[in-house]
Amino acid sequence: MGTLTSLLNIANEALLADQAALNATANNVANQLTPGYTREVVSFQSGDSVSLSGMAQSSGVTATVSSQRDRVLEQRVQQQTQATAQSTALQTALQQVENIFGLTSASTGSGAVASSQLGTAINGFFSSLSSLEANPSDTATRQKVLTAASALAGAFNTASSQLSQISTSLNQKVSGDVSQINSLTSSIASLNSKIASSSPNGDAGSFEDQRQEDIDQLSQLVGLDQISTSNNGIALTTSSGAVLVSGDQSFQVSTTQVGGNTDVLAGDPPQDVTSNLSGGDLGGALQARDQYLPAYSAALDNLAFSLGTAVNQQNELGVDSSGNPGLAIFSLPGSATGSAASIAVSATAPGAVAAASAGEGSSGNGNATTLADLSTTNVVGSQTATGFLASFLDQVGSDASGATTENTTQQATLTQLTTQRNSLSSVSSDEEASNLTQYQRSYQAASQVFSIVDTLMASAINLGEQTTVT
Repeated sequence: MGTLTSLLNIANEALLADQAALNATANNVANQLTPGYTREVVSFQSGDSVSLSGMAQSSGVTATVSSQRDRVLEQRVQQQTQATAQSTALQTALQQVENIFGLTSASTGSGAVASSQLGTAINGFFSSLSSLEANPSDTATRQKVLTAASALAGAFNTASSQLSQISTSLNQKVSGDVSQINSLTSSIASLNSKIASSSPNGDAGSFEDQRQEDIDQLSQLVGLDQISTSNNGIALTTSSGAVLVSGDQSFQVSTTQVGGNTDVLAGDPPQDVTSNLSGGDLGGALQARDQYLPAYSAALDNLAFSLGTAVNQQNELGVDSSGNPGLAIFSLPGSATGSAASIAVSATAPGAVAAASAGEGSSGNGNATTLADLSTTNVVGSQTATGFLASFLDQVGSDASGATTENTTQQATLTQLTTQRNSLSSVSSDEEASNLTQYQRSYQAASQVFSIVDTLMASAINLGEQTTVT
């Protein structure tokens, strides 16, 4: 009877172990499409042996269910997610800049100038001066010069305004990212608390899956450093070291306005960490806003100021249609800063265009010739206006192309790492079908053993008399 009882216990333990395995398989199949779900795997272990009457007897088998995850691989995926999200945000912003100037992958140099609104306006302005050179006394031709000047100023204004709109959009993105970051860090801190309560020393199953999914989403927003802590917890800081999550406490990120930009405050106590943030959508937005857009705006301002100043100075050396010294055609600020946004035509009458040189009389064309020659004169440092614009557009195109190439590389690396993680942690229908068959057969076998032992025990108790076992 003792041996039969032991065999009955072994069969019972096998049934319980197989049932746990079947439950894990069912859970895997049910959550196959659940974002962040990590498949559960079953490990069978033999129970401790006990000695009865000098004979070693097994106490059966137990099943342990755990999630199949690799913390190191998870962190590699998170880090790559941060790099990819940053390159994506930068690429998007620089492509928007390209669109302002009508750039394509094939447009470079003079071709880029000709295809851009600003380049067309510059060429149109100098073309109007060439026409004035041929017909300096014609009022309509003088008016065309002012019209072309207005178109040029408008092109500068539009380009500057569109760059400002991109910057404004990036500021809004910063605010939106910060709001999402706070929501996720609060959730991660709460999950840390639940994990510490439910499974401080082992796998916490769905709680860990939820926390991992939140960290994945957080990695798309900002660069992170992750530290494993006691009680199966995770602490998170920004890439610059500002604490975001510590145990069951999250530290809110906030924004502040500095010089018209939305900057980021983080840590305990909160400090401005904008210049040190990298990674994620937030890092890419700040990179575009604080590194690339200011350089583009400065170049545009420099071109507007230098060209406008050169035209004004030359016009002031000539004589207008009334025989008076010429005045400035463009109104400009005192320095290059803000010139593209504020440049405007100050001359109101066609006669204000000083076509004649001093001493020629008002019908001369000497100054018109010099004004037209500004198209081939180095007015922006050591470059002509169109030459400077061509270099500027080439730089914009090169930056955008570089960002696209970088993003393609980062995406490929992320895909590779994600595939590695999925091969380990995601659910395979074929594998689960195979496991289900195996566990079902094992359960049936254990059931048969249980039934046979039960029958034998009933027979023994009834001294061999046939009875019905219920």
